[in-house]
Amino acid sequence: MGGVVEYWFRFHVAKALIALALLGVLAALGVVVWRAFLRSEGVRRGGLAVAGVCVTGVGLLSLVVAAANVQGAVAPFTSALTMVPVGTRGGELAGTLDQVRTELAANPDTASPALTEMISDNARYHVSMAVIAGIVAVGLVAVSVVSWRRFTEVGDRRTRRVLGAFGVLGTVLAPAVLVAGAANVTVAADSARGLTEFFGA
Repeated sequence: MGGVVEYWFRFHVAKALIALALLGVLAALGVVVWRAFLRSEGVRRGGLAVAGVCVTGVGLLSLVVAAANVQGAVAPFTSALTMVPVGTRGGELAGTLDQVRTELAANPDTASPALTEMISDNARYHVSMAVIAGIVAVGLVAVSVVSWRRFTEVGDRRTRRVLGAFGVLGTVLAPAVLVAGAANVTVAADSARGLTEFFGA
């Protein structure tokens, strides 16, 4: 199992680095595209608007992928555990899964060292996402504040539309990210219960 966890860790690190690099490229490209949109006219303006929306959307997707893979790298065992068919009865892992369910149904405080580590890693898995969500939410709030501030300072209608769109985007996404972070904090606070629900114990 240690080899699988080590592989899963490296796999998530590689994907996180790729996603972060892509996010950086898309952020820079987005700035270029939206600035070009503000200066363009006619058909070219429409094409740049579509390109800007696509770049922004893919950038947000890259952010989600990066966050998920950083979480997986922090707690690779729990990440790998999500691939186990816990809902399937029988099979090669049936005995092991039944043992885990039995221990979880008993007092988690007297669990075996293996289950104790599983509970700890599961808590770490969710705490990491809560921290990531907090960082992302701060970034979104910053984008929203800067966008709305500049919105009130500029007079050009097209520029105001772009700034307003980013302001709304940050305003809407930040609370959603915070809710996701709070949900992870709740699970981390009672990691044993979270594992119990996961395994259906």
